[in-house]
Amino acid sequence: MKKYGSKLISASLLIILIGQLCVQTFAQTNQEVSPEKRIDALFSNYNSKTPGVAVAVVKDGKIIFKKGYGMANLEYDVSITPSTVFHIASVSKQFTTFSILLLEKEGKLSLDDDVRKYIPEVPDFGKTITLKHLATHTSGIKDQWALLTLAGWRMDDVITTEQILKLISRQKSLNFEPGSKFKYSNSGFTLLAEVVARVSNQSFAEFTQKNIFQPLKMTNTQFYDDHEKIIKNRAYSYAKDGNAYKKQVLSYSNVGATSLFTTVEDLSKWAINFENPTVGDFEIVEKLQQSVKLANGQNAVLSVVDGETIRPAMGQFVRNYRGLDLINHTGGDAGFRAYLVRFPSEKFSVMVFSNDADFSSLQTGLKIAKFYLNDKLKPKIPENKAVSDTSKKTVPSTASINFSDFVGRYHSQELSTDYTVIARNEKLTLTHNRLSDTELSLVGKDKFAGKIWFPVEVEFYRDNKKNITGFSISNFGAENVSFDKVE
Repeated sequence: MKKYGSKLISASLLIILIGQLCVQTFAQTNQEVSPEKRIDALFSNYNSKTPGVAVAVVKDGKIIFKKGYGMANLEYDVSITPSTVFHIASVSKQFTTFSILLLEKEGKLSLDDDVRKYIPEVPDFGKTITLKHLATHTSGIKDQWALLTLAGWRMDDVITTEQILKLISRQKSLNFEPGSKFKYSNSGFTLLAEVVARVSNQSFAEFTQKNIFQPLKMTNTQFYDDHEKIIKNRAYSYAKDGNAYKKQVLSYSNVGATSLFTTVEDLSKWAINFENPTVGDFEIVEKLQQSVKLANGQNAVLSVVDGETIRPAMGQFVRNYRGLDLINHTGGDAGFRAYLVRFPSEKFSVMVFSNDADFSSLQTGLKIAKFYLNDKLKPKIPENKAVSDTSKKTVPSTASINFSDFVGRYHSQELSTDYTVIARNEKLTLTHNRLSDTELSLVGKDKFAGKIWFPVEVEFYRDNKKNITGFSISNFGAENVSFDKVE
């Protein structure tokens, strides 16, 4: 029995020793895994049955990693490569502001110019709106997508620059006084692209091709101003629907705020240009990435994340990320997702594009950056966990509401569209001839909330006799758009 117990103890000690060696070996192996293999693991869920990702990493003026994962086209089984062309949505904006700065350098315009000097169709709101206001999201002009969706447009409609300009020209008011606030507005960048076109006497696509893409040898890059144009080697966008993927149609024929088509290889050349400018100069680079100041002298703020303040610049956002300054921008239209992040002090950049609507480009791009820069990054600031309010929010009672007061047809001159309000099942519903019905929930006196593509708030107003005479509607980028009751 003693002999048997001694053997059992020896075997147990051997197992423990082997276990410790395995853990130590695994830890050492894990520490030695290259950034490239970590990137492969990050995208291991993409394959020949899924959309996917293209990624490139730049260090000291050279591409040190580039690769594609998943499929560019699920119908024809075309794989993604670093040469696949993607729509990169709002990452386009920095090229628009860069174009304006190129023209300013040539003495053809000034950032302080009134936009109406070049586009007199922009309404006179009683306050000067400068090109700098447009470039820094401080103009107060209502967002084009916010207005279009309220007007009954679908985001997969064919949307042209001409249509957007006509819509802006009908606006009666601003979201706020120019320069007083920061509020993201795509409209400003569509207007800037139009300024470039009118000052240069060529289309914005032609100007950027001649003055940016050709000098940088970005041979697979262009602003896509014609939705019927054929682009070789392009990716199409998708979104998950249950266990299957569906196409996400994008038919934009507008430029400036969006619609840059490029590859991760080409965008790498753009990132390198900030380190040693071939196009433009360091003065332009510095202007492009200066944080925005409001008219009162205070710095504009996008948000605060983990104790770090994210500030807007011209077509980009700046931030000190765990001790390193970074400059970045995300993009998202239809199922396309894009991200470009630059760490100037490290001469390091990451660009990641996807045609999967569920892809989180910013978080993924920062993960890749950490694979390479982790030893340069300070520990993450502990997040302050706010105590959640578990008390139930009071839902206003509809018992005293006479729903028939609200029923009728309402018209907006600014949007050239009508909504009909109907009462159904003790609730109000907004109907439009091009949109699905929108059920409204009571949130306050004569105030309701619903969703027309994006969440909206609707506030009805009354005359001296307490009769409903109209309503104002607001969403993420358009505040208090007026509708008058006409029937």
